Amino acid sequence: MRSLLILVVLLTPLVAFGAEPPEVKRVSPAAARDRAELLHGVFADTLGVVHHHYFRREGAVLPSRALEDVFAKLDRQSGTKARWIAVNTPAMSVNHEPATAFEKSAAAALAGGKTEFSRVENGYYLRAGAIPLGGGCVGCHTRQAPGADKTPRMAALVIAIPVKDE
Repeated sequence: MRSLLILVVLLTPLVAFGAEPPEVKRVSPAAARDRAELLHGVFADTLGVVHHHYFRREGAVLPSRALEDVFAKLDRQSGTKARWIAVNTPAMSVNHEPATAFEKSAAAALAGGKTEFSRVENGYYLRAGAIPLGGGCVGCHTRQAPGADKTPRMAALVIAIPVKDE
């Protein structure tokens, strides 16, 4: 619940009705790293809380899909981008396949046991952090590729924050 409150407080100024999108503010890579870690924690905790308290399989919107609407607003308002990617389970949407060289490298690093992967590239601090898939998630995510494999299953959240040249 604390994470949901933090998310609301962080995003309230960003989603004001009728507000003109602000100029993209570029920050140092160190500040971007701190922001990306904070956003990752907030989004991961919010996903877990919403999934636990509100998601029911009977036609409900998946919490990860609902957060994509938040990601789109965040991008429009601040230039910060966020998206889910598949790591070691089949992507549940073609939009979740790792697409860029960074995302493919990140998925491989996370599948290999790292908890995060980051770099500065093309004016953005890029961070991919692991999102462990719990028991309720794994059932759907592994439906196309079941097996007795005991490997912890995960997806990733990729956050891209505009940075200044240093």
